[in-house]
Amino acid sequence: MNTTEQQFSQLVKDNRSTIYAVCYMFSNDADEVADLFQEVLVKLWNGYETFHGKSDVKTWIYRVTLNTCITIDRKKRNRRKALLSMDVDYFSDEEKSTAQVRMLHERIARLQPLDRAIVLLWLEQISYDEIGDIVGLSAKNVSVRLARIRVQLKNMSNE
Repeated sequence: MNTTEQQFSQLVKDNRSTIYAVCYMFSNDADEVADLFQEVLVKLWNGYETFHGKSDVKTWIYRVTLNTCITIDRKKRNRRKALLSMDVDYFSDEEKSTAQVRMLHERIARLQPLDRAIVLLWLEQISYDEIGDIVGLSAKNVSVRLARIRVQLKNMSNE
């Protein structure tokens, strides 16, 4: 393995959980998440040589991962008009907080892809400036969108 491959391999190892977290926001099917992950790795590898470090590497990885997942999600929605479901049993017990987490994931899954991405990044405690860099918006626009998303999530019914 040459130096570039070793560096890329280490980059993937260091950011694996970040990539998977984004992929899981776009699907609850393990096979589909694995496919998304593989597609992201291909995109990252193809762009690795041209990444010049103008932004933080984590920002670049988020951006590539989100763009890949959003593109694949759009293609999937165009083929079949069913909404994604997040009916994953994250925990075996049925505590009230578990039910609230599950309800939140179900509601987030019904958001538009860009809004879903913004919420994911916010939940990862990424700054508004960095979220803006990742999704291509100003920090102020991220703030406004998050406020609107919060209202939208509150107003969603539990279908």
